[in-house]
Amino acid sequence: MPFELFIGLRYLKAKRKSTFISIITFISTAGVTLGVMALIVVLAVMTGFEDDLKEKILGTNAHIVVIRSGSPMENYNSVMDKLKGFEGVEAATPFIYNQVMLSSGKNVSGVVLRGIDVATDRQVTRLSKSVVEGSVDRLEPSMGEGADATPGLMVGKELAKHLNLFLGDKVNVISPMGNITPLGMMPRMKPFKVVGIFNTGMFEYDSTLAYVSLGHAQSFFDLGDTVTGIQLKVKDVYNTGELSRTINREMGTGFYARDWMQMNKNILFALKTEKIVMFIILTLIVLVAAFGIASTLFMVVMEKTRDIAILKSMGATGTSIMKIFVLEGLIIGIIGTILGVASGLLIALNLEPIVNTIQKVTGQNFFSKDIYYLDHFPSLVVQSDVILISVTAVLISFLATLYPAWQASRMLPAEALRYE
Repeated sequence: MPFELFIGLRYLKAKRKSTFISIITFISTAGVTLGVMALIVVLAVMTGFEDDLKEKILGTNAHIVVIRSGSPMENYNSVMDKLKGFEGVEAATPFIYNQVMLSSGKNVSGVVLRGIDVATDRQVTRLSKSVVEGSVDRLEPSMGEGADATPGLMVGKELAKHLNLFLGDKVNVISPMGNITPLGMMPRMKPFKVVGIFNTGMFEYDSTLAYVSLGHAQSFFDLGDTVTGIQLKVKDVYNTGELSRTINREMGTGFYARDWMQMNKNILFALKTEKIVMFIILTLIVLVAAFGIASTLFMVVMEKTRDIAILKSMGATGTSIMKIFVLEGLIIGIIGTILGVASGLLIALNLEPIVNTIQKVTGQNFFSKDIYYLDHFPSLVVQSDVILISVTAVLISFLATLYPAWQASRMLPAEALRYE
């Protein structure tokens, strides 16, 4: 063991008269521990929220949407076949997208009506897995139903609450782009039957989306054999930007591809920015602890003035003296970081039972699903975040040791021993 490390470890073991320094050392270590623990827990929760949100977005929307600018897409089957030929594309499905009004009794709500091909939509989105009542397959007419049977409609859970709808209820779908009559433009209206209710967990989707089959949407909007666009599922959801640019380049003018990140860039940017800001804010806790480490070293240097002078008289260099105090401060930082990582991981990996226990004890429901659409903390620990936090904490601790250690290395033996 190098003598610098040996002496640094001895200085950490305070004697009875140095109890005050020992207390400050403990407080500094605890400060680093709390800072690292808070960083790991908060970043795990925010990463979990981000991952949960992305999961919900991708569960309802496709990875890439291709539309035709200014007009409906004709010959969409051949376009689908061409899009499937792009490297990375796994599946494709046509869709129709339009704004309508739903009317049920005295309740009215504006929604986005999507026409989907039931057979291929389940290959691209996870809509069928979010259905809580009924079935997405019932959007397509069964063999026993005649041509005049009421077409099926699937609505979100929040929209069903707002319109007071249940399975089997009939609701009028009204399109503002109606038929031209001698009295002017008359809205197009048609009754639909609720055959399914879905719950994505996103209020925006559950309160503003409704689904019908592709054929019924084409008939209702008088689109003939055309669609609004094509939805694509890709292998790598985080490389959709490059694939979108390739599709735009290869498909030529008139076609426009947008990936899920572009369509949700505001909320994704907000989450990323918030995570960075929280990292910076919580790092201040570690900085405060670093001041404690620096204060501890200054007091140790003042107390060990005679020891430093004796070491220098025996041939110890200024570099060796500096190493003693740098190592002493680093040991405090490393111990605090290890304890912080251990406690942070323990809390982050068991956050849900901890929160449930606190809720039972206090009688408070921190995350009511009716308000936040979350009944748990979606904590997710990322290895790179833990490494970044650990390195940052140790680096800050190291920087805090430099000035007091440098001051100790500059001490002259004659000056230190003059009054001894």
